[in-house]
Amino acid sequence: MKENDRQEKPLYLDTSLPFPVRVKELIKLLTLDEKAGLLSHTGTSIPRLDIPGYNYWSEALHGVARNGRATVFPQAIGMAATWDKEMIYQVADAISDEGRAKYHEALRRNGYTDQYQGLNFWSPNVNIFRDPRWGRGQETWGEDPFLTGEMASAFVKGMQGSDPKYLKTAACAKHFAVHSGPERERHTFNAVVTKRELYDTYLPAFRKMVRDANVEAVMGAYNRTLGEVCCASKLLIEDILRGEWKFQGHFVSDCGALSDFHLSHKVTKDAAESAALALQHGCDLGCDHVFDEIPEAIKRGLINEEDIDHALERVLLTRFKLGMFDPPQDVPFASIPESVVGSDKHRELAYQAAVESVVLLKNKGNILPIQSSVRKIFVTGPNATSTEVLLGNYYGFNERMVTMLEGITGRIPEGMGMEYTTGAMLKHPREIKDTWAPGMAQSSDLAIVCGGFSSFLEGEEGESLLSPQNGDRNSISLPTSQINYIKELAISGTKIVLVLTGGSPIALGEIEDMVDAILFIWYPGMEGGRAVADVLFGDVSPSGKLPLTFPKSLDQIPPFDDYSMNRRTYRYMTEEPLYPFGFGLSYSTFEYSDMHLEKEIVTLGDSLHLAFIVRNNGNQRAAEVVQFYLTDLEASTIVPRHRLIGFERIILLAGESKKIEFTITPEIMSFFDDHGELTIEPGDFRLEVGGCSPGKRGQDLGAPKPLSAVFKLE
Repeated sequence: MKENDRQEKPLYLDTSLPFPVRVKELIKLLTLDEKAGLLSHTGTSIPRLDIPGYNYWSEALHGVARNGRATVFPQAIGMAATWDKEMIYQVADAISDEGRAKYHEALRRNGYTDQYQGLNFWSPNVNIFRDPRWGRGQETWGEDPFLTGEMASAFVKGMQGSDPKYLKTAACAKHFAVHSGPERERHTFNAVVTKRELYDTYLPAFRKMVRDANVEAVMGAYNRTLGEVCCASKLLIEDILRGEWKFQGHFVSDCGALSDFHLSHKVTKDAAESAALALQHGCDLGCDHVFDEIPEAIKRGLINEEDIDHALERVLLTRFKLGMFDPPQDVPFASIPESVVGSDKHRELAYQAAVESVVLLKNKGNILPIQSSVRKIFVTGPNATSTEVLLGNYYGFNERMVTMLEGITGRIPEGMGMEYTTGAMLKHPREIKDTWAPGMAQSSDLAIVCGGFSSFLEGEEGESLLSPQNGDRNSISLPTSQINYIKELAISGTKIVLVLTGGSPIALGEIEDMVDAILFIWYPGMEGGRAVADVLFGDVSPSGKLPLTFPKSLDQIPPFDDYSMNRRTYRYMTEEPLYPFGFGLSYSTFEYSDMHLEKEIVTLGDSLHLAFIVRNNGNQRAAEVVQFYLTDLEASTIVPRHRLIGFERIILLAGESKKIEFTITPEIMSFFDDHGELTIEPGDFRLEVGGCSPGKRGQDLGAPKPLSAVFKLE
């Protein structure tokens, strides 16, 4: 009887067989319409095979998003400011635990999973934040390809887990490729870059996701790149992603991107042609209705059923890896309890991530941390009580969100006075001209002004209520309402600590000189208020470093729609910035010394080892992010002025020193030539090591004096 049962059981359910074999066996059982239904993100059910409906579209940018209760971590750009790969892995591990628990609970409750309830999480966003006007830059890991790759790789590994057979969740690197605004033109524009820029700037993070993190999915962008629609690009998908990098996962379109083929880009005549074009060039899963036209495309002879099967093999393989066709007892992640969602352990991790993301940009006269001699503080500004600024975009929800006012109230010592008023609107002028705020400020020793941006002012296309640019910004300055309010307070002579929220650079102009201290806290998540308060009062020293350059004004930046990297980011920018990439102050001071190069002349093909000492000269425990930069001084083509090649986050006690060692490999010494080929040439190189990207501006602002050396490759 048992033998008969085994024979009657479909082979795709036989867990002793390899996943690829089981996938092929399942496909044999499907009709054409059923196949087409499984290639759209809505994943229709197949009742005759007891396969429930499954929606592939879920989000987890900085916590399980749009699916009820979850732990809300700092926005991705804030996590990038931690430069802490180990913590990012822990954050992603926690997010994927919550995603698993919520998925299984949805299955138990409904028998199927709807949008945002699945295990295919369309994160991380590894596009390069090349222009500060881009509203979605907050979703990225900054402007540097190396930093983006390192941090996002840790995120993917945490999301997907380390089980040798099953994926905990399926991560997705997006948006492939050369995509970073303008939002209002994303459905129509053609990103034109050189092969060198493509490989030097726009592709490295994606390559890292595929080759190092084994990311399960890649999402295409809305736009065209070098004339080809990104979701059906022979160059991007066939030649590079699957050809050069040997990507084995599935490729998914951005939502509505396939419709753009015929509606916006005009490269096809209708949806059937768009479906055929996408499938022919390797797009496996469609996030819109276009793949519903697959039967029509076959009927016209545009594609054949074999094309459908190839795509379906890759899409279904992901579902098999997620354990969706196996008994729950066989899948190690199916037993993760619902109690992990928003747990105290995850809340504490959200707090730690928020603390490490805080960047101290200015601290005149060491006004911070707040001293015991301070008798009274005045908390004010449009973002002091805002929950919105904790969230950013693509967020989840939690019943305990700690605003800045709540965090400061919970931390302020007894005996210290405090007053509060909003004082200013986020963007619009006050309706009541007169306010008691200047008087409150004048009677206080310190005014903590909570301002900056929120997702009302920046975000995705159509998402930001107050953005005139469909989510992008046409100005990177503080809104006039906030500038005028800070001036009101400054006239009173009050010392001002400016706490800024935002997902992108803010040009401060004259305000920078009017305030005594500046904390940039991004969109810090559910524990943002507590984290900021603990930094303000000195329970922890700030350690965040900028993952992108803050320009002084838009005059320093090329036109938004120019995708050339000339004059963009710290790697190619020649103008002096407001705050440089990698910059961030501490309550301690760090000293770099005693650098020793193994040799000054390196033979082509050899590596170079170096060592040096970092010392905490302050009087408290503090973290420092040690950064390594390399410049090829004699390259035969355009190369970055400075290039991040490594970093290490260290924690030192007061007075403690640590020896740091690093190896510069031949690959690190290489550069991408005009044909996009990785090339290495003899010549001189300059190595710089410190707590900020190279340049006089960082040192003028208080960054440690860096170490520098030149070596020759021959």
